Amino acid sequence: MAHVESAHLVELALSNATPTDADAEALRHIETCTRCRDELRSLTHLVTAARTAQLVDLPTAPPDRVWQRISRDVSGGTAPPRPHARAPDHRKRALLALLALAAVGIAHRRLHERSKLAQPRVRGQDRPGGRT
Repeated sequence: MAHVESAHLVELALSNATPTDADAEALRHIETCTRCRDELRSLTHLVTAARTAQLVDLPTAPPDRVWQRISRDVSGGTAPPRPHARAPDHRKRALLALLALAAVGIAHRRLHERSKLAQPRVRGQDRPGGRT
């Protein structure tokens, strides 16, 4: 069997759909294929991290002392203190997290649509009676 399509691995990692015969066949392949198993494991970790992300997980600006030290080290002398950055707005951080999740969702949908287009048609599926 050929390797499992990336879009199908994403579907399995998201586990949103009801299982199909294709899923069962893919899972049998994954049991014996290190490459597909590792890719599914990585995607599952990514999905879990995205679903459990909280505001505290989002990046924040380093403290002023870090910038002061960098400036001092670069200039070789005493650098003026860096102006205080505004406190992070939690709404902006939440919006960034939602945008990142939306981007993952859009990428997933495009991969899924692309894989559907790439699937070869099987004779007899287009019309009843087996004629194409």
